[in-house]
Amino acid sequence: MMHTPASMVMGIVFAPLGLVLVFTAAITPQWREGKARLNIGGSGFLLRTGLKGQGMGARSGSAEALLLLRSDGLWESCLQVEQSELKQCWPVSGLYQRDSRVRLVQGLVLSSLFLCGIGILLACIGVRCWMDLPLRRVAASGGLLVVVAGLLSLAGLGVYTHNLRRLGMDPSRGVSNRFPQLNLNAAGSLYFGWLGSCLQVLGGSALLFSFKRPRCPACPSRQEQSVCPACRSCPEVTSKTDVDVYEVSC
Repeated sequence: MMHTPASMVMGIVFAPLGLVLVFTAAITPQWREGKARLNIGGSGFLLRTGLKGQGMGARSGSAEALLLLRSDGLWESCLQVEQSELKQCWPVSGLYQRDSRVRLVQGLVLSSLFLCGIGILLACIGVRCWMDLPLRRVAASGGLLVVVAGLLSLAGLGVYTHNLRRLGMDPSRGVSNRFPQLNLNAAGSLYFGWLGSCLQVLGGSALLFSFKRPRCPACPSRQEQSVCPACRSCPEVTSKTDVDVYEVSC
């Protein structure tokens, strides 16, 4: 009967979960967000009348003001009028798209997703849950790839978090190229990415170190032979039902 180590099970569970979380963070546009108050004058008559029925106009002196929620991701940005269903998203563009740090994070996250997928595939082949003897080296190689994937995504998230308020800014003016009043902060997708990356590292490490060589009991009548053949040739040992034979590599 095959006995699967707990660490192996943890790796098989944590690695795919981390992949899903990092992928979710990569495709969602909530890496950072900020609010800005937009004053609407005479030129905003159409917008003002369009929002009138929703009660979104707030008077500020002689002009109306809208509270806008701007969010940015790696490949998409969105703008939404707060407390309404008016929302518009578009592919990243302008200074934000051309920022070398944003491109670096994009490359790191894509590399992480690719390596993690390959690592999980190797781990599934190595574990071989349908047989008694797993392929230790194949599964360990998959765990190593998952760990590297987690480290790559952690590096990308660190770069983005460290430069969060400076990404897409005009160096000459030090303000955003479209919304100078934004106060940008970390958003939900960034936290999903951090959690997923940590799970990748934990799951990959569990896969990498879970395949230990089994302790093969020595045959009582042949104390000098304590290697793996004793497990199969000694009647006193092979008759026991609690012998862990999930891996035998002689």
